[in-house]
Amino acid sequence: MATETEVKLSLSARSASQLSRHPLLAELEPQRQRLINTYYDTADNRLRKEGIVVRHRQKGRQWLCGVKTAVPLSGGLAQRKEWEFPGHPGEFDFSRVDQSSVRDLVEALRDQLQPLFTTRFTRTAWMLEPRAGVRVEVALDRGWIDAGGRREEIREVELELCAGAVSDLFEVTAALQAGLRLHPEARSKSDRAYRLLADLPVTAAKAIAIPIDAGLSTIATFRLVALACVNHLQRNEQGLCQTDAPEFVHQARVAIRRLRSAIRVWQRHLPEAFVARFDPLWRELAQGLGEARNWDVFLAATLPVLGESLPDSRGIDQLHTRARQRCRSSRQLARRALSSPAYSRLLVDFTAALLALPEASPAPVGSFVPAWLEKCTRRVNQRALHALGSDDAARHRLRLAFKQLRYAVEFFSPLFAAGPALDNYQQAVAALQELLGSQNDLTVAMQLTGETLPAAVAAPILDWLGRQSESLLPELGARLDNFRQQQTPWQQLSA
Repeated sequence: MATETEVKLSLSARSASQLSRHPLLAELEPQRQRLINTYYDTADNRLRKEGIVVRHRQKGRQWLCGVKTAVPLSGGLAQRKEWEFPGHPGEFDFSRVDQSSVRDLVEALRDQLQPLFTTRFTRTAWMLEPRAGVRVEVALDRGWIDAGGRREEIREVELELCAGAVSDLFEVTAALQAGLRLHPEARSKSDRAYRLLADLPVTAAKAIAIPIDAGLSTIATFRLVALACVNHLQRNEQGLCQTDAPEFVHQARVAIRRLRSAIRVWQRHLPEAFVARFDPLWRELAQGLGEARNWDVFLAATLPVLGESLPDSRGIDQLHTRARQRCRSSRQLARRALSSPAYSRLLVDFTAALLALPEASPAPVGSFVPAWLEKCTRRVNQRALHALGSDDAARHRLRLAFKQLRYAVEFFSPLFAAGPALDNYQQAVAALQELLGSQNDLTVAMQLTGETLPAAVAAPILDWLGRQSESLLPELGARLDNFRQQQTPWQQLSA
């Protein structure tokens, strides 16, 4: 068994043609090979569900059978187990897979495996040896995915660590990025092929559960959570940049909020330089996406209700026109941000810095979870006392404190015992979050209306929005009371 560590990057046709002239590669003689890969799975895609890839590869006259663990890509990074051994199409001898859980699974499914799709590409590879003991293969793959009668182009660079440390791999990646437009890829070839095979449209991706356990170290857990947040963000890049569907902006923004919340949760365990460098960069990106999200909500949810409630207001039509303009312009800015070299470099630099984080303490993550969540809960309860008045700023502070608590609970939920206490707590959290979101939408709508319309025209609309916000206060109080009465699901963990 080998552990494959690589960084996968997409690039334009122009950058692909320039790659061989990059200073790192210009003096090296590349090796070229034609690779044809046939991927196998069961009729119900059991291997994909279990995170396993089985393929046969034709490499010149040589045939190889490969088994890999499929992992999410974050910042282009893939670290996975790989087994490769001689084997012709239709022949499966999994005895060389020395991880019993993987071997038992593929052996059990052997008779159900069938070819699903094929990748055909030319690989142009350079072997870099920047210093003694370090070897990195830079491979440019150009070709096609063929799946279900449909085709999709392959044009990507894979940097595989052959010898040395992961930091060496990222040094080479950063050096290539300095001269070329290279973007960390969020999907493997097989991921793309499965979607092509099913002819699925691009859909917005939500956050998924993160498999942590109480025995993981504090920094290892943060690394796992942060990489999951980056993956969540990247799985929404394509939809945000290529469609007008608001949900892609929303989920990308949620991913960054979750990432910044994770930095807050673990801040005292992280180097100051790490937080000082990256938190402002993520905040800046989130602010750009936030403007696009605000106009999306205003246009799709708030304005229709305003039109029905104030049919005679002469400001509604002006708001519609202006909102559509601002929605288009803010979306263009968001696309520009996620298509920029700065964003591509941020993904690579942040991933590299995550992997290089030192262990600040040998204590497992479970040792600090209860105290942190209790601190977050006290902050929410303190801010709730001021939020029941008419102060929008106080409600905004409550919403921020509650989000930090909610995301922390989501991160650590695998540590809590399943049962009524956890279910009831999560239901109370969801209800309170929904109401705080509705109030925030009204507050943002007041701000956008005030910025867009003359004061006299805006006045009746602002008055209506203000009354709607005030009307939610009794329900806010009731949901806060229900939230306070819930048993916190981490009590058993602290015991």
